[in-house]
Amino acid sequence: MFIGTTIFAQLMNFLPWRRFQTCVARYRGDHKVKTFKCAEHFRIMAFAQLTYRESLRDIETCLRAMGSRLYHMGIRTTISRNNLAHANETRDWRIYADFAHLLINRAKALYADESLGVDLEETVYALDSTTIDLCMSLFPWARFRKTKSAIKMHTLMNLRGSIPEFIYISEGKLHDINILDLLIPAPGAYYIMDRAYLDFERLYHLHQQRAFFITRAKSNFQFKRRYSHDVQPSTGVQCDQTIMLTTYYPAQNYPEPLRRIRFYDQERQKRLVFLTNNFALPAQTVAQLFKFRWNIETFFKWIKMHLRIKSFFGTSENAVKIQIWTAVSTYLLVAIIKKELRLEQSLYTILQVLSISLFEKMPILQAFSQKYLPVQNEHHCKQLSLFD
Repeated sequence: MFIGTTIFAQLMNFLPWRRFQTCVARYRGDHKVKTFKCAEHFRIMAFAQLTYRESLRDIETCLRAMGSRLYHMGIRTTISRNNLAHANETRDWRIYADFAHLLINRAKALYADESLGVDLEETVYALDSTTIDLCMSLFPWARFRKTKSAIKMHTLMNLRGSIPEFIYISEGKLHDINILDLLIPAPGAYYIMDRAYLDFERLYHLHQQRAFFITRAKSNFQFKRRYSHDVQPSTGVQCDQTIMLTTYYPAQNYPEPLRRIRFYDQERQKRLVFLTNNFALPAQTVAQLFKFRWNIETFFKWIKMHLRIKSFFGTSENAVKIQIWTAVSTYLLVAIIKKELRLEQSLYTILQVLSISLFEKMPILQAFSQKYLPVQNEHHCKQLSLFD
């Protein structure tokens, strides 16, 4: 009979705690703190994410009910709403952001050999943002519209393994296009973006850094055709052209040729027009790469549905950012154990199993035993669920 540590404690052992303490020391997170240090704070916030806690009272009640096991989970102090609220208000959110970036690097290395779906060795990124709505009266610092507050989570995702490599949290009114100014382009990499990022001055900067971009053209796009290349209509590609911009300011901002590809998506019954600075890839591959951009939409949907970033434990900007970064760290932790334990289950299934077994004392692999747990992906159907 296994009488060792809980699954939660085993899960926390996958985290690099020495490097976490480096992040804490960088921002003096534990300065003059005798009890309830940053490591315990992170553990509790991760617990709240893994078990779908909805409020500070919810966290306090649940953990106090398991008081005899908290010590072995790495939680050595009495849990109270006041302690949690004070920590969320005063601990520097950059501690948790820096730690999430450490986990990003670790997950990136684990998923480096993941298949992309096309024969391409270069790194492919998808860039997009999601808006998280907030109550105007509780979050006045995040003013979005006259009667609404919101924040945006801007994400650059590596499509090999769906690992977010860059995350920037801003007020809701910041336009997506400004995020291109914050990126450091990787030469040879592909950046897949939607029309919200169509700014020819910034795209030309990517081009000058020897990075490739694929984006969609707007309906009022003006251009002059230079060449037309042969296409195979059976692949869905309707035209493949080399063009020059003709409108004055775009032509000044991007003075070099672009490639324009018109593609008909049979599944969606929709015609799409792509712009790219890559002239070597087959036109069908360009369309296929843009289709992979949907992975970042799936990521946003996943964290909104399965992690706690829609109801917040605090109302200050600092508290909101701590909760978002610990949610990202939880996502990365699940992705890391999936690889390191060689689990075949989906991230959704892994998270569901962890949510009901964190206090169990058994080897963590036993919780995912094939004998008791079927391998399945998240199921989507038109039938509504009675208990959603």
